Amino acid sequence: MRVVKYEDIVKAVRDMIIYSTTHLAPDMKKALEEAYQNEKSEVSRAVLKQLLENAKLAEENWKPLCQDTGLAIYFVKVGDQVKVEGGTLKQALYEGTEKGYREGYLRASTCDCFTRENLKDKLGYNLPPIIYFDLVEGDKIEIEFAAKGGGSENVSRATVLAPAQGKEGIKEFVKKVVSDAGPNPCPPLVVGVGIGGSFDMAAVMSKHALFRSIGTKNPDPEMAEFEEELKRELNQLGIGAMGMGGTQTVLAVHIETFEGRMCHIASLPVAVNIQCHSSRHSHIVI
Repeated sequence: MRVVKYEDIVKAVRDMIIYSTTHLAPDMKKALEEAYQNEKSEVSRAVLKQLLENAKLAEENWKPLCQDTGLAIYFVKVGDQVKVEGGTLKQALYEGTEKGYREGYLRASTCDCFTRENLKDKLGYNLPPIIYFDLVEGDKIEIEFAAKGGGSENVSRATVLAPAQGKEGIKEFVKKVVSDAGPNPCPPLVVGVGIGGSFDMAAVMSKHALFRSIGTKNPDPEMAEFEEELKRELNQLGIGAMGMGGTQTVLAVHIETFEGRMCHIASLPVAVNIQCHSSRHSHIVI
């Protein structure tokens, strides 16, 4: 059994939050640079140039990429041969989150659903985070983090289609979600699509799909082809960078399906989670 110190996890989480909210993820930076080169609209090219300049200034000055520093989202794989000493893993994630947001001078965005009162003095600074745990073999703790802003989250959607609607129904649903969103999620976008499982699992998968590096291929050849088809048709919507019109609305479509593409015989769950151009995510192994 491998032992990991509680305080080491807290520090690692704190550091990854501050770094990833001030340094644009390399895959997104590369995608924006390619979009700038490929964009046909001069107006959208100018916008993309500004987005890249913003990322450069944020990195040089260790300042937030966006004023909306989001909710803290974690996907955590915990090895069955690792033990946390000095506290629980969940407590370490909570403390690391609070330290990262407070010490990084990031906005505290969590509030009461009804009163809209900020929870920083009641539950903690930008607490609680949203955590998905998975128990796996091994002696490591793998942590994926994303700062998920409200603008892109607000336009995300989930539904359950009739089985007969199939891939065409999925495509039409994804196109409607992105079209309805328009400029609101601050394109260019990464579009995560979760297919199968249950209603709630489709939503979780659509969010996790956003963590995949832009430019990587789906391991399922059929889904890889479907991703490219969706990306091509979404870019034909002409929304463009920050809604200014153009050819580079979507940088990537990432699909996740449930194990063996499983779903109930009477349903076809689908969810779409949208990520803005300020893609703040990080991945560490402890």
